This record gives sequence, C-alpha cells and structure tokens, in this order.
Amino acid sequence: MRTALHEGRWPPALVRGVRRPSHLRQQPWVSLGTACRSVTHDRTVARLSIAWTRQVTVTQLICGVDVSAARLDARLGAQGVTRRFERSAAGIAALAAWCREAGVGLVAMEATGGYERLPFGLLWAEGIPVAIVNPRSVRRFAEAMGILEKTDRIDAGVIAWFAQVKRIVPQPPASDAQHRLAALVTRLRQLTELRVAQSNQRRLVDDETASRSFDELLALIARQIRGFETQIAALIQADPIWKELDRAFREIKGVADRTVARIMAEMPEIGTLSTKAVGKLGGVAPLAHDSGKSTGKRAVRGGRAGIRSILFVVADIVRRCDSDFAAFHRRLAQAGKPKKVIRIALAHKLLVRLNAKARDVRRKLAIAA
Repeated sequence: MRTALHEGRWPPALVRGVRRPSHLRQQPWVSLGTACRSVTHDRTVARLSIAWTRQVTVTQLICGVDVSAARLDARLGAQGVTRRFERSAAGIAALAAWCREAGVGLVAMEATGGYERLPFGLLWAEGIPVAIVNPRSVRRFAEAMGILEKTDRIDAGVIAWFAQVKRIVPQPPASDAQHRLAALVTRLRQLTELRVAQSNQRRLVDDETASRSFDELLALIARQIRGFETQIAALIQADPIWKELDRAFREIKGVADRTVARIMAEMPEIGTLSTKAVGKLGGVAPLAHDSGKSTGKRAVRGGRAGIRSILFVVADIVRRCDSDFAAFHRRLAQAGKPKKVIRIALAHKLLVRLNAKARDVRRKLAIAA
C-alpha cells in the first residue's frame, strides 16, 4: 500500500474486516460548540469510547438601551426581546423591573448629550448596574459587523453586542459632591465665555442706552462669577482628597484655582491612570499612524476637549515660570519642531506631571488610612 501511495495511485479497496492503517483512518468531525459524546464517520473508530467535554462559558445578560429625548428602546442581548419605555421616572422604574425579571446583569447605553443622565441615575438607584459607552465606537462596531441599517431597536441590540464583545464593566455614579463640583465648574466656564463675548460686543456699541445695558449685564456676570468661585473653593476645601490635590497641583508655578477646579471636575480619574492612559484621556497623546514602510505623522485626537483646551493655555504660562518647562520648550524649538507640536508636547508634559502628583497624593492618603 505504501508503494502504491509513493507511485501516486490510490490503493485498492480493502477487504471487509481488514483494518486500515492508522494514517489512513478517517477521523471524526466535530462541530465547534456542539456538545456530543461520540461523533464518527468510520465503523472502526465507532468502537472506541470517546468522551467529549464541552467547556461552557457563563456570560451575563446585557440589556442595550437606545436613549432619546422621550423614550428608551431596550433589547435583551443582540437579538433578544425588545421593549419600549418612556424616559420618565415611571418608565425607568418599569425598565428596571423588566431587567430584574429577565436577570439582566448589565444595562449599557450610549452617551446622548445628557439625555442618558436620568436613566443612568435612576437605574443605579434601583440597583441595576449601568455603563455608558461611546456612541461613535458603537456605530463603527456596527459597520464593522456589517450592520448598515439604523433604527432604535437595532441600535439597542448593537449596544448590547458591543458591551459584550468589549467586556464593558459597570460604571458607578459619581458622588453628590462630584456632581455639584462639575455643575459649578461648568456654569463658571459658561459665565466666563459669556463675559468675553459681551465685552467684545460692547466695544462696537456707541449708543449710551445700549452701553448701559452692557455695563449692567457685565456687572451681574462679574458678581455671579465671584460667587461661583467662592463656592467652588469651599467645596474643594471640604473634601480631604481634593484639598490635598489642590495643594499638590499649586506647587507647579502657573497652575491656579481655575485649572485645579477644571481638572477635578472634568477628570476625576487623575492619579489613578498610567502616563499613556491619562495622555489619551486628555487628548494630548500622539497616536501612531504607520503602515509597512510608511511612517505617518502622529496626530492627537479624541479625549476630553475641555481638559485639552485649558492645558494648552496653562502649559504656556507654566513654561514662563518653570525652568524645566522652559528648557523643554527651547529644546523642541531648536530641533525645528512646529509651534503647534511644541504646544501639544508642553500640554502633555504638564498633564503627566499633574497625574504624577495626584498619584503620590492618593498613595499617601491610602497609606495614612
């Protein structure tokens, strides 16, 4: 038989009852994910006792929720049952009861311009774990999976599927103090932008009545700004971690109260992330864009725009006060780097230093506790 194989001919049919050589026996075909004890296509192998053990991975049931201004479209898993609820306290309570009855382990929803805050908070109050995912990532995931259609129910299933594939974990809601700090800092930023806009508009007005209106409005804005600054300072001093972070951040010359408040409000994770992670979160980490022999330019994108914008301004102030930052700026300029690249590098260096100081503070407080 081996001679026939070497000569390129298939050996003749074997006589009934004669066993084939082991290297010619047809092996059993088993479908992956199918539980079976003996699957065979050959009578000789059928006599063997083969035990197949199936490994079962237990996964939690994820409910995807597509949030809109008036309603919530929920789906159990990627292809499960769908339900529609009102985006109100009663509707969210009904959603929580439905998830509890179905044994849902996680509710995933997209960030939807603030509409997700009410269901996020009320579901956590009902004891249902919730996570908020990036809508752009979900949309690209759907396109990668070949789902080009887009409806509320399809989106809810895609959100659940995305959360399962990415192994999204629940995100506990922020504390009341964190919510209050974020609200005060946001309003302070809005008032500051409004004051700048009104001041610029006032310069072009010659009418006395209109100018008086601008003066009254600017005075009101100034009073409110001073009031919000006082409340933010008191809130930071009342929290032991924030108080220590404020002291540590101010050790860097050029970092003042506005910067400290913005960082604490918009990046509460600072001090708990690695250098690379905090750079990406702040949107100041250069991202590689290489392929084969081609080396593309490393640009920055994504991240939290509010943190990135204030870092650009404050890093230039720190550069004028800190010799280390000044030497870093001078070295990059002498190397011929573009001005925008230098600004990004300074902002990244400042964020890394702030993160290191916050990490030291958190470690010290943890040891003291």
